[in-house]
Amino acid sequence: MRYKEHSCLVYYPLAMALEGSLQPKCLRWRLCCGLRWQILIFLLYFSHIVSGQIRYSIPEEMKKGSLIGNVAQDLGLDLKRLRAGRARIVTGESIQYTELKTDKGILVVSERIDREQLCGDVTPCSFNFEIILETPMELHRVTVEILDVNDHAPIFPNNHIKFEISESATLGSRFVLESAEDHDVGVNGLQNYVLTTNDNFILKQHANPDGRRFAEMILQKPLDREEHPRLSLKLIAEDGGNPQRSGTVNIEITVLDVNDNAPVFNQSVYRATVMENAQKGTFITTLNASDADSGSNGLVTYSFSNLKGNLADIFEIDRTTGKISVAGQIDFEKDKKYEIRVEAKDQGGLTDLGKVVIEIVDINDNAPVINVMSFSSPVSEDSPLGTTIAIINVKDVDSERNGQVTCSIDTNLPFKIKLSMTNYYNLITDLTFDRETTPEYNITITATDSGSPPLSSTRTLHLRISDVNDNAPLFHQGSYSTYVTENNSPGMSIFTVSARDSDWNQNARISYLLEDTQISGTPVSTYISINSETGVLHAVRSFDYEQIKEFTFVAKAQDGGSPPLSSNVSVNIFIQDQNDNAPQVLYPVQTSSSLVAEMVPRSADVGYLVTKVVAVDVDSGQNAWLSYKLQKATDRALFEVGLQNGEIRTVRQVTDKDAVKQRLTVVVEDNGQPSRSATVNVNVAVADSFPEVLSEFTDFTHDKEYNDNLTFYLVLALAVVSFLFITCLVVIISVKIYRWRQSRVLYHSNLPVIPYYPPRYADTLGTGTLQHVYNYEVCRTTDSRKSDCKFVRPCSQNVLIMDPSSTGTMQRMQSEQNILDEPDSPLEVSVLEFKQYGSLDRESVSEHNITVVATDAGSPPLSSKRTFHLKVSDVNDNAPVFPRGVYNSYIAENNSPGVSIFTVRAKDTDSNQNSRIYYILEDTDVNGTPVAAYVSVNAESGVIHAVRSFDYEQIKELTLVVMAQDGGSPPLSSNVTVKLMIQDQNDNAPQVLYPVQTSSSLVSEMVPRSAEVGYLVTKVVAVDVDSGQNAWLSYKLQKATERALFEVGLQNGEIRTIRQVNDKDAVKQSLTVVVEDNGQPSRSATVNVNVAVADSFPEVLSEFTDFTHDKDLPVIPYYPPRYADTLGTGTLQHVYNYEVCSTTDSRKSDCKFIRPCSQNVLIMDPSSTETMQRMQSENNILDEPDSPLEYAC
Repeated sequence: MRYKEHSCLVYYPLAMALEGSLQPKCLRWRLCCGLRWQILIFLLYFSHIVSGQIRYSIPEEMKKGSLIGNVAQDLGLDLKRLRAGRARIVTGESIQYTELKTDKGILVVSERIDREQLCGDVTPCSFNFEIILETPMELHRVTVEILDVNDHAPIFPNNHIKFEISESATLGSRFVLESAEDHDVGVNGLQNYVLTTNDNFILKQHANPDGRRFAEMILQKPLDREEHPRLSLKLIAEDGGNPQRSGTVNIEITVLDVNDNAPVFNQSVYRATVMENAQKGTFITTLNASDADSGSNGLVTYSFSNLKGNLADIFEIDRTTGKISVAGQIDFEKDKKYEIRVEAKDQGGLTDLGKVVIEIVDINDNAPVINVMSFSSPVSEDSPLGTTIAIINVKDVDSERNGQVTCSIDTNLPFKIKLSMTNYYNLITDLTFDRETTPEYNITITATDSGSPPLSSTRTLHLRISDVNDNAPLFHQGSYSTYVTENNSPGMSIFTVSARDSDWNQNARISYLLEDTQISGTPVSTYISINSETGVLHAVRSFDYEQIKEFTFVAKAQDGGSPPLSSNVSVNIFIQDQNDNAPQVLYPVQTSSSLVAEMVPRSADVGYLVTKVVAVDVDSGQNAWLSYKLQKATDRALFEVGLQNGEIRTVRQVTDKDAVKQRLTVVVEDNGQPSRSATVNVNVAVADSFPEVLSEFTDFTHDKEYNDNLTFYLVLALAVVSFLFITCLVVIISVKIYRWRQSRVLYHSNLPVIPYYPPRYADTLGTGTLQHVYNYEVCRTTDSRKSDCKFVRPCSQNVLIMDPSSTGTMQRMQSEQNILDEPDSPLEVSVLEFKQYGSLDRESVSEHNITVVATDAGSPPLSSKRTFHLKVSDVNDNAPVFPRGVYNSYIAENNSPGVSIFTVRAKDTDSNQNSRIYYILEDTDVNGTPVAAYVSVNAESGVIHAVRSFDYEQIKELTLVVMAQDGGSPPLSSNVTVKLMIQDQNDNAPQVLYPVQTSSSLVSEMVPRSAEVGYLVTKVVAVDVDSGQNAWLSYKLQKATERALFEVGLQNGEIRTIRQVNDKDAVKQSLTVVVEDNGQPSRSATVNVNVAVADSFPEVLSEFTDFTHDKDLPVIPYYPPRYADTLGTGTLQHVYNYEVCSTTDSRKSDCKFIRPCSQNVLIMDPSSTETMQRMQSENNILDEPDSPLEYAC
């Protein structure tokens, strides 16, 4: 039975009558002549804490699970508030006798309560505890008063009491009897003593100030040793309980002769004080009693009478001197005062009683004890002032000033401590937090008492401050400037912007974006892109300095907070010029329709300005600095060109011998690296009059027609040469005629053939070969014996032709009209052919030096040589080559999208554009999804990036093919295989398969009371979808109704008994098992296991009487017979079949036959981390109250 009292709501006085069983009666104060109830309201001080107090009264020895009271109803709270506030009981260091059922809002007994063990003689007997709720914090104190029941009979310390009484003992002599002890209190305690009927003694009862009763025999008739030398009596001690209990002791009296004077104390009460913790042997006081007898009858001995409890271990008395001293440990906190009965006894057995009152003086020997009732960590940095961080309970068991405690903390911390109620303090915030300045605090709480000297204790709380997105990303500079050379490759990295966010975790994760601006009316995204993760700026297009010289855009850094914060920075991109434009000649204008010539009079002096070559270069800087050089001239000794200004001037006096027609070739070259050039032909007429010029240019038309037919002559010459090679006879005759004609020429004239070579053989097209066309002029004279030196006109044109697509013979072709065709021609010219007889490989030998030696047939023979430097141009004949055929790379799951995974590199031995490599992903599928949805490859660098975050549980590896393709025409390529292995992380908590946690029914495991040590109660079955050591599970017993009864196998999760089950073990046992994996950091799951300790199912039902008829009956599962791993995965099978035995309510019918009704299947969704459920068919046994029991398989 229970009583309740609300200290802050309604006060109920207690009234109880024992009539077979306890019946609660609640009396209320009536005011206003009983017309209405008046409720007394006490207002408590609230400081962020809502507090209240309730009081219950229950009898001792109630069974576990017995109802004490409905806390939710008495406190005015609903069940949702209890669960949401994580309501729990705080008992400090004492035993927890009660348990709070948050799902029902009731308070039940969790441990056997023995009032005598709990309070001893103290009455009323009660214990206190607090109920704490969070968010918001509430603190309620609960007082439970334990009512005594008559469960102890009076007990005497000894079975026999012996007296030796002289027959001369006077009438009225008193003989104190040993007191009986009854651990019960009140009416159930010791009430009466009864002495068996006799003629000599009557019984008189007394009561001590502490309520204890004792009796003494009074002699009412003189003893006669001769008649009755021994007397045997019985003393009966009775209590007032119902039914009444009693205890007896035998009194043996030996009648002595003579001693007729009893000892007498000089004072009835002795008072003394002693300090607690006094050392052993410390003097307290001395007793003094006198006996009028003499001799041995006058010798007095002292002793304690009827010592209670362990007083004999604390004090000792000298039997001869009566000196009382300390014998054991004195603790003021246990007893503040001792009242001891002392006895003075002579040799004749006469006694006198006295009393010694010893008061204990408290010393400050106990430091305060600090208990943290509730502590919130971490705390958000934007928490308002006055937020409660912790609730602290401080106790000091000393008394008065020694027990007065004050709490303090460091004044430099942004906290303060405040008293909320007796012995309870609230730690609250006093300033605002800034995690970026101080991310955590070590708060040391000091509790100091007022004793002398004062004692103190400390408790340190480690408080972490959680981050709030209150800091925007910051760039290191207000603006950035960078330079990029024009004609860059698209996708090239230009610059990196970097910002820093002083927040933490997701709030500090920065993403980089481009602001939507325009450059010359075009979106900036068509020029520049930015990597959102790294801030690397890439060129989207190839820049042209001549079109855009600089541009400015804004990059934004945005964090991952909610809402996100951002900051901007201005980036200036300056385009640097490259020498990508050749000079352009403005004057003289080159036309093919008319002849343009500059006239120079023959009277022109040295330095005469003939004309000026005007050219421009659209590049800038030194790339546009032009220089002019004379490449070719009819008479190089007559003209010069100004290096800087392009002016063509005479360098000597013009003479009459100078030809009228002068042809100059001027090269205009810029100063870039490499340089670019242009050529211009300048025609100069050396004459004094225009008619003279016209007369020299009359053959111009003929020459022009000759040049127009050059192609025809070349084809004809090729046909003739082919014919000569085919007809062997013609070849032999031609060789003989050639030798004969040559010998005649050499005989008549020794003048050599002096060709004029072009001054420059530089590569102007960037192909590594010479120009395709060169013109050569040959000067000769006729035999001096026949005529004077004649003017030589152009007669033939030698063309050096090389087909870049062919590795065949290079030929020097000759026009059809050859000087050898004229029989009167005195000079013969040899035509040489260079033929290639082997294949060229530029990658092995990139250039050749060919030395040609010409030797005549004279005596002695003369010779000359000339070396040709031949460069081999590249052909795209080598594909890119990877160093390895297969690459393996590893990446941890849950990676950030865009992270760099691996780099593939290929090498191409070709040169220039043919060796420029681009990397491309082959179009393959991974589990039906294009590989491009998983990874990407940088076309320039070959860096492979992750497009998404990988999940090891979904994909463990993927294979992709990367193609390296060069820039040749046609392009060549090669492939390489890349295998990406996903590495597991511990991102999944264990999932408990059995026992299944449901809220609709109570599932219990049954253990018979005859179970031996090691009895298998059940097995917790769990799995972890991670792999490796992340899936290695261990099982631990976190909480149990009786921890000494059960243990859990660390590796297998088997719950077994560790001792013999006995009748005292409660039927209902609740175990909480923690399943933890071996990851870093580890993850865990908990499961509650209900165990019923009983031999039969009806016994289990009797313990569940607090469940209504409509609620579920306890389900006792039948375990699968095998727990072996059958899949080789280290876990149990996914599906188990369970048999459930139960009965319907015995109040309605007997046990009914079981028929199959449904199938329970244990289903686990690997994509979910939520609670796994045991799905049941639609027909439930609880849906039909009168249906027979149904069998679940």
